[in-house]
Amino acid sequence: MSPSTDKPHSSGIKVIIVGAGFAGLTAAIECHRKGHEALVLESFAELKVLGDIISFGPNAGRIFERWPGVPEQLDPICIKTKGLTYKSYIGDYLFYQSWDTERSYGKAYNGHRGEIHEIVYKHALSLGIEIRLGQKITEYFEDEKEAGVVSNGQKIVGDVVLAADGVRSTGRTLVLGYEDKPKSSGYAIYRAWFDSAGIANNPKTKYLVENGDTHSAWLGPDIHFLAASIKDGKDFSWVCTHKDEADVEEGWQEPGSVEDALKVLEGWDPIVHEIVKATPFLVDWKLVYRDPMPTWISPRGRIALIGDAAHPFLPTSVQGASQAMEDGATVAVCLALSGKSKVPEALRAFEKIRYGRVLAAQKTGETTRDTWHKADFDKIKENPESLKLVREPWLMDHDAEAHAYKVYPETIALLGVDKEPIVEAAQLRMVEVA
Repeated sequence: MSPSTDKPHSSGIKVIIVGAGFAGLTAAIECHRKGHEALVLESFAELKVLGDIISFGPNAGRIFERWPGVPEQLDPICIKTKGLTYKSYIGDYLFYQSWDTERSYGKAYNGHRGEIHEIVYKHALSLGIEIRLGQKITEYFEDEKEAGVVSNGQKIVGDVVLAADGVRSTGRTLVLGYEDKPKSSGYAIYRAWFDSAGIANNPKTKYLVENGDTHSAWLGPDIHFLAASIKDGKDFSWVCTHKDEADVEEGWQEPGSVEDALKVLEGWDPIVHEIVKATPFLVDWKLVYRDPMPTWISPRGRIALIGDAAHPFLPTSVQGASQAMEDGATVAVCLALSGKSKVPEALRAFEKIRYGRVLAAQKTGETTRDTWHKADFDKIKENPESLKLVREPWLMDHDAEAHAYKVYPETIALLGVDKEPIVEAAQLRMVEVA
């Protein structure tokens, strides 16, 4: 069976989706494409254009490209660079990673999170998908025939619930049987996005914006600093990952201080300091971690965790948002192939198809962070390609929808023998998230 771009006849499956982030919206749109009825419940009363840079690899790009009109809206607001320039923390040139090979896999979409989210959100609305804002979920429930939530005191029932409400998901408690609060990782990220006029007017930094979009990385002991110009150099964004021992209960995301950021970057390349000094506002974002879940599926098989609710990612993986979209595309296919009478089978197949791939993708973030933060620059000069972000075919040249159609029958056969996710015990580990 091959995927179709046309909305088929109704499957009769009602899908309740908790969370209107990229995982939730992708699931809703893909469920709509497969003939399922999708209802999205979002806690925020109003969706504002907030955030900074976010990346979607070609594996997510091909999902966008199945949504009429969306790629054309995304293209003008996304970064257009030919590669990434690596420097040491004192400014020595190390290596240039070209995106030429990656382009053979398909198109990537990297830009402002809020702007991209707004396009996807409006696309979902244009399809007639119901999205309710200002929803407070107080309960999840399921039995052998249905599943649902209590939202704003109202009981809402469907055939399946997808919890896509992020790292602090309340659905995790139901699946795990206990509450697992996020824990401090010992790292935080300063993040900023602003008009590039201040960068352009400074003789030391204007080269970063005057010839269009650029992308640069500075690497130092337990710190890395990434900077990019976007929209033909009109906007500028930077992120700095650094050690931080603050308790996550003190605040997960707080306004940051330019002075504090400069202290963290003491002794670094003067260009980095000029970038930070030109920043009108920044956010101090604590990186927290969760222990990997042994399963993403509820006991009766009608509730599934997707996106960060199931598998939070390190930013250095550059795959968190892409894998969230892959979840949405995969679960929609599984439900279409199982039919209304076999929803639990669909969710268990979804987990088995996705679990091992997600763990491997998460591992790339850990490897990259350790490579960058523990860099031996003498050895790097001998082998500069060791700095490369992982952009391998298995990760980037992947079509989640087509793959789900292809492997669903054999996955169902495997489920008859082994109902556990495909994962070695040794692979279970703590995973950090932004």
